[in-house]
This record gives sequence, structure tokens and C-alpha cells, in this order.
Amino acid sequence: MNIKNLLTSILVISLVVGLVCFNSVSAKKTSAVKMAPETIESMQTQVDSLTKKIYGRALLSPEDNSELMGIKIKLDNQMLLEPDPALAPLYYKVGCMYKKREMTDEAIECFQTVLENFGTTALAPKSYQALKDMGVDVSQFDGLQNKAASEEEEEE
Repeated sequence: MNIKNLLTSILVISLVVGLVCFNSVSAKKTSAVKMAPETIESMQTQVDSLTKKIYGRALLSPEDNSELMGIKIKLDNQMLLEPDPALAPLYYKVGCMYKKREMTDEAIECFQTVLENFGTTALAPKSYQALKDMGVDVSQFDGLQNKAASEEEEEE
């Protein structure tokens, strides 16, 4: 009797988890909405303010650190829904802040996001160079850099 109850419980739990996962995946697909321009502008203002503090060699307060993490989370959440080229400057600036604060893993993640998702923007070569300067193997992005260089030559 205990085995039957156990198997029934496992089956019910599996079905519930499956339905919840299915609903969350379908909700993500149907709600792929771009971030509002006002939200992007607000994040740009916050990033610029934090950048000024870092360039001024000021220490970031716990609130500033929280704000920086909040911006990164918002960016990552938007990338899960739909990459938007308007996010490239934010990822690059946040990457630069992390790099200045010696938060290498976070900086690498931001610069790689620019290269992987916004490789045709003007920030891709800068992100490539930042990664290279940090000692990251960027060979996987060499094709991207060669393509960008040939496109620039064609424009001239």
C-alpha cells in the first residue's frame, strides 16, 4: 500500500511540475515584449551616475552596489525575452564598471554578451578588446571581428 501511495504521489508531483514548467515557458514566449524606452533611459542614467562615481575613485555604497546588481538583473531578464540592440551600451558600460572594480567574471560576462548578441554594433570591437586585455581567449569571436573589419572597409 505504501509503494502505491508513493508512486501515485510521485506521478502527481511530476504532472504538476510539468504543467507549471509548460505554462511558464509558453508565457515567456507569448510575452516577449521589449523593454520600455523609459526603462532603458532610466537604467542609462543610473549607469552613468555609477560610472561617474567609479571614475572619481569614489567607493560605491551598499545602495550603489545593489543598484548595479539590479541593473544587471534587469538586463539579463530582458535578454531572456528578446535581445534589444539598445541594451548593448548598457552591457558595455556595466562591463567596464565591473572591470574597474576588479569583478572580472561579471565583466567578462557583460562583454561576451555584447559580442554574442550585438556583434554588429560599434561596441563589439571595444568589448572584444576589453576581453583580450583581460587575458580572455577571444578566438571564438575572431570571425566576428574579421567580418566587422571587412564591413568597415566596404563602407569606405
